[in-house]
Amino acid sequence: MKLAAIVKRSWISAVAVAAVIVLLAALDSPPPGMPERYRLSVARGDTFQSVARALKEAGVIRSALFLDALTKVTGSGGSLQAGDYDIERGATAVGIHALLTSGKERLERVTIPEGWTASQIAGLLERDHVTSRGEFLAAVRSPALLRSLGIPGATAQGYLFPDTYDFPPSFPAERVVRIMVANFFESLGKIEPDYRTLSPSELHDKVVMASVVEREYRVPAEAPEIASVFYNRLRKRMRLQSCATVAYVLTDVLGEPHRTRLFDKDLAVKSDYNTYLHRGLPPEAISNPGLISLGAAFHPASTAFLYFVLSDPATGAHFFSRSFTEHTFAKFQYLSLYLKTD
Repeated sequence: MKLAAIVKRSWISAVAVAAVIVLLAALDSPPPGMPERYRLSVARGDTFQSVARALKEAGVIRSALFLDALTKVTGSGGSLQAGDYDIERGATAVGIHALLTSGKERLERVTIPEGWTASQIAGLLERDHVTSRGEFLAAVRSPALLRSLGIPGATAQGYLFPDTYDFPPSFPAERVVRIMVANFFESLGKIEPDYRTLSPSELHDKVVMASVVEREYRVPAEAPEIASVFYNRLRKRMRLQSCATVAYVLTDVLGEPHRTRLFDKDLAVKSDYNTYLHRGLPPEAISNPGLISLGAAFHPASTAFLYFVLSDPATGAHFFSRSFTEHTFAKFQYLSLYLKTD
């Protein structure tokens, strides 16, 4: 009889354990109708208890008590990390608990195109909730920040490297600028390992040149030739006469809509950035150049070209000339083609 009683009690215990396991598995599993993705914001001072209630009400977990109990069993009640989290459909309560104690908050993936200005980047960062437009532009022009970053100029424009970044939401603007500038110098080191031997003014001029080339080229193979044209003109004390600098004044300084064509009156717009009016480079970069333009500015082609003009609107290819006569003839050919197709 004693053996039978022991077996009976063992059987009952096994059933009870199995029942508990089944119950816990059910409470841990995602509820039916769980959202495809739920964005959870945890503020400083929030507790696991309040977060569990919010998740239960949103249909993300089956039981607020179960999630709260996990914190007591694991002793993680004080490990809740503030931040924004994306909880994907199918996540279990145990997985959600691990996410909230890991601090691996949601990141905003932001892709900065080559040639964008600081103003354009600021708008993108604000749209994607990384940082405000005003704070970013203030950081870009912060004298103290620029000094600490080793930027020889009045703005970080030109040094905000175009790339894909993952930023937390509501990220400090200065930290955004620091990350982008660090990426710039790391990338520059691959193009020109000896860039640190340049004086601040030499580095500044190279970056400004790259920013102009960035806004002029469309065919990558032509970037070094375009850079050579501008360097040749500088050596001869000719004005650069870059349409990109005029477009920058019109759109980024004066806030006018982007234009596909520039007219004589546009070329006369008064600005230190207008290289049709002023000799030398613009005072600061007019865009944030990528690797191709930086490579062209630091390693231009060796040519005798002094002019270039668009020859194929479809591809963006240019015709390069050594003399004004050749250049005038090339412009005439392009205008004839443009007027036929316009």
